[in-house]
Amino acid sequence: MKNIIKKLPLFFALFALSITTFAAKYSVSGYVQDASSGEKLIGASVYDKISGLGTSTNEYGYYTLTLNEAQLVLAISYVGYKTYSDSIYLNKNMVKVIKLEQSVLLNEVKVSSNSPQSVVENSQMSMVSIPVADIKSIPMFMGEADIIKTIQLMPGVQSGTEGTSGIYVRGGGPDQNLFLLDGVPIYNASHLFGFFSVFNPDAISNLTLTKGGFPAHYGGRLSSVIDIRLKEGNMKEFKGSGSIGLLASKLMLEGPIIKDKMSFVISGRRTYFDALMAPVIKSINRTNGSNAKQGYFFYDINAKLNYIFSNKDRVYLSAYTGKDKLYEKSSSSYIEDDVSYDLSSEYGLEWGNSLTALRWNHVFGSRLFSNTSLIYSNYRYNNFDYYSKNAETYYAEADTLDQGYKYDNYCGIEDYGAIIDFDFRPSPNHSIRFGGKYLYHKFDPNTEAIESIGKSDSIIDKNFNYKSIYANEYYLYGEDNMQIGSRIRANFGLHYSAFFVNGKSYHSLQPRLSGRYMLSDNMSFKLAFSRMDQNIHLLTNSTIGLPNDLWVPATDRTPPQTSYQTALGLAYNLKNSWYFTLEGFYKTMSGMIEYKDGANLSDKGSDWEDAVETGGEGVSYGLEFLARKEVGKFKGWVGYTLSTTNRQFDNVNNGKVYPYSYDRRHDISLVLMYKLNEKTDLGLTWVYGTGRATTLGVSRYRSMDDGNGMGFDPYYGGYNRDGYSSNGGDIEYYDGKNGYREPSYHRLDLSVNRHKKTKWGYRTMSFGLYNTYNQMNPFYLYFGFDLDGKRQLYSKTYFPIIPSFSYSFEF
Repeated sequence: MKNIIKKLPLFFALFALSITTFAAKYSVSGYVQDASSGEKLIGASVYDKISGLGTSTNEYGYYTLTLNEAQLVLAISYVGYKTYSDSIYLNKNMVKVIKLEQSVLLNEVKVSSNSPQSVVENSQMSMVSIPVADIKSIPMFMGEADIIKTIQLMPGVQSGTEGTSGIYVRGGGPDQNLFLLDGVPIYNASHLFGFFSVFNPDAISNLTLTKGGFPAHYGGRLSSVIDIRLKEGNMKEFKGSGSIGLLASKLMLEGPIIKDKMSFVISGRRTYFDALMAPVIKSINRTNGSNAKQGYFFYDINAKLNYIFSNKDRVYLSAYTGKDKLYEKSSSSYIEDDVSYDLSSEYGLEWGNSLTALRWNHVFGSRLFSNTSLIYSNYRYNNFDYYSKNAETYYAEADTLDQGYKYDNYCGIEDYGAIIDFDFRPSPNHSIRFGGKYLYHKFDPNTEAIESIGKSDSIIDKNFNYKSIYANEYYLYGEDNMQIGSRIRANFGLHYSAFFVNGKSYHSLQPRLSGRYMLSDNMSFKLAFSRMDQNIHLLTNSTIGLPNDLWVPATDRTPPQTSYQTALGLAYNLKNSWYFTLEGFYKTMSGMIEYKDGANLSDKGSDWEDAVETGGEGVSYGLEFLARKEVGKFKGWVGYTLSTTNRQFDNVNNGKVYPYSYDRRHDISLVLMYKLNEKTDLGLTWVYGTGRATTLGVSRYRSMDDGNGMGFDPYYGGYNRDGYSSNGGDIEYYDGKNGYREPSYHRLDLSVNRHKKTKWGYRTMSFGLYNTYNQMNPFYLYFGFDLDGKRQLYSKTYFPIIPSFSYSFEF
């Protein structure tokens, strides 16, 4: 490993040398933005019509095009906007801020950087961008537009339990997805136990999903990166939007603080199920002789400030906070011995994220762009129980009668970090990125704190299970994207990571490669290879994303996870309207962990490392097909995945390979959006998936044994190692872990959006049907008995046909 570290300076010196060896003469550079709002446009195409050479804007909307002295016809295009064209004579370095106008006056800017030709020509594969406008047009559960549920409709991405927002990408687990919000990692991306994501689409400007062929600037997870960028705020005029639905309401405000200089955007969302159901719950509790109040709510708030110092310097401050709370409250009072007592109690669960990012963009000259960020991320889950008994009397010593306690059982992860990235573009056919990142982690796996309430207050900090764990994580990267001849473009990269925890260090070099070969003007062949390392684990024993899942670091007993992924594919552009991709992938994973059966982390004095199986390996391979149309009245996509995913642990299933729970052989998604006219658009989603793999008994025998001699198996949890279970009268045979397939899943969703222009702006009424033909998809399976006393397998369904309605507005 020392040799690896010694070679790093040489590697980055090669990048520095390449920076100084290009002799392009002059550059035109600047930002591409929306003319009406000043919002940056990511992935806009910038090119010279005469030479045919061009580039695209980076994730901050910045571009630079370096050419020899000549007459240029500069053209900038972006889906949903009018093409900008300007004739200039390039005889010096120029700065041009390009403002694009919408091609059609709509109430929603409908844009996409996924133009068919760019998909074909880009060296990157296994990456997709999803316009926010499409997310809002697709039929969704309870009528709530949701980023993660839209991602679930892409090939290679499996959904979890019905209705939830968990994702499983190319055979990976839920912990192997890196969610970035303005570059800050977010560790729990779900509201309502996983049924909704924490990302409010009204606050989002851009979304990209990368599931393979990872560029070197990404790292830290094995399976995917979901990179989400917040809106920057309207620089021109004050705007607002909002919606009122059956479950939640949203409001977003944006506008200039200093016109064309400083802007803000703030958005909020909250459910009101607790308020709507309060009278019903109160009535039921009164009938049962109780005055308890139960409720649940979630909220999230996004805010961002954007300040332009000059054409070379911009500063952004963004923040997010969100919280879920499930609770029960009660209160009562009584009088005893001339003393009045007031009793109150509250218990429940609460969890949430808080994020902050301070970002500085700086342009060195015209060809080197930099981004420097300071970031903070915090996720905490708390199981609380509060009780108080307050006494009131004329006697001075009444306060000695006060009693109570506050109990908190919490877990979480907290990060402080710094990031620096450089984007150097010496010529249209060559770009170089390099940089680094530092994260300081604090892990709180499980902490109990009790505060007693009385005359002598005291706080007892009981770390029954685990103390806080501190870790340092670093990475450095470099990548070179270049055109080789007229048909080949390749991206070569190297990612170095280091992780230090409890006196132990882990180092890795992760090579990255992606490339394409143009078979014709509108068709290309692509390949990619990547190694990814992950230095943190998620301990989870639930399929519905419970918030008490624990993030823990890699240790000497649970080393980092590693994956190797290879992909091959074809991309085809049909008349600049449709594009088609076909990709095959093969991925291996190692170093995975999972809970042992029967493990209980609430046991005082227990160690989380004793509660898990380690050294797990996985293999996933398959084919993915995507046909997508981005322009016109009719838009949408068809996705199909054919894949196999297996797991293997030495102490699970007798060491034999078994199917992963979310091994779905076939997965189909159909998404259609049709604009009937200026007032009406329609949406349709149909999904089909092979049933989940689960563990069920396949046969049952009468036993002469009393059930005490079968022994205990760490996987079967009461079943012997031959796959039998005894309950003192019967023996149940299990055909291995996940040997049973649930019924296939399928569902049709429909939506209608009615738009109207008003004196103050626009309003939209949205109607939807979830599970239109009322398919009884199982949420879970269980054994019961029929009327004749025979044991039967039953399924529980929670999501029949569900109508929805929402009213949204813009002003």
